[in-house]
Amino acid sequence: MIERNELHERNKHGGQYDFISLTKVYPPLKKFVTLNPHGIQTINFFNPHAVKALNKALLINYYGIRYWDIPKGYLCPPIPGRADYIHYMADLIQAQPLSGSIDQGNKQNYRCLDIGVGANCIYPIIGQTEYGWGFVGSDIDPLAIENARKIITCNPILAHKIELRLQKDKRKIFDGIIVADEYFDVTICNPPFHSSRKEAEDGTIRKLSSLKGEKVRKVKLNFGGNANELWCEGGELHFLLNMIFESQKYQQNCGWFSSLVSKGKNLDVLCAKLKTINVSEYRIIQMSQGTKNSRILAWRF
Repeated sequence: MIERNELHERNKHGGQYDFISLTKVYPPLKKFVTLNPHGIQTINFFNPHAVKALNKALLINYYGIRYWDIPKGYLCPPIPGRADYIHYMADLIQAQPLSGSIDQGNKQNYRCLDIGVGANCIYPIIGQTEYGWGFVGSDIDPLAIENARKIITCNPILAHKIELRLQKDKRKIFDGIIVADEYFDVTICNPPFHSSRKEAEDGTIRKLSSLKGEKVRKVKLNFGGNANELWCEGGELHFLLNMIFESQKYQQNCGWFSSLVSKGKNLDVLCAKLKTINVSEYRIIQMSQGTKNSRILAWRF
């Protein structure tokens, strides 16, 4: 396991947000910017409209995106954390040490499969603009696919570089998506964390209560998220065990398989499962974004 207590060194979002630059490229963000008690510019991260405006500004300023939007109620992802995942995967597939530098000007034709691309299409946006990777994004939600396609179509830097595929069987992950003789250098995934709506709501209440320092009783998801994005039968552990099981069938089609793991307690079970299928290598990469800790589990055959 590689310990981390800050964003990846190539992540553009380390330190304080530059709200002067961000409001210049996206003026609607300005109405959400306030001063905290220390006199530092910030936004109310409990306000989903403010979070969405910040995301738009970040995508315009750092990734050259002209158009980006998501349907009401869909997941509005924290971009710094999503960028971290992409940078760590770049370290893996470009055969560099996890603390080494990569020449981003020398972009390679690597291919990445994003399981659960979502309506926001964030991982393909960052992977394509930062490293020039080709992407296939899959999802079980037709509306998410439709919205992601609109984002791709409306941005010339993304057009014809990201393919979207609808997963018609909610019980499957790679089956029905990866075709014969197709190869991906890496697969990525941000799995549904919870096993039910109630579990998702309880988790959100605990998180908000901790951040505010007082009991929060009403659920309000500042980053949004609908059923497909937040929970599934059996939760994260069941989903990832299925992913590991299916990966055996596609070991010739993929270099590295990977996924975020939200709950650290699941790692022992997942790693034990990997050992039973005789993977050649697996890694746990610890990530930290502010007060949030998460990790990537990656394996290959």
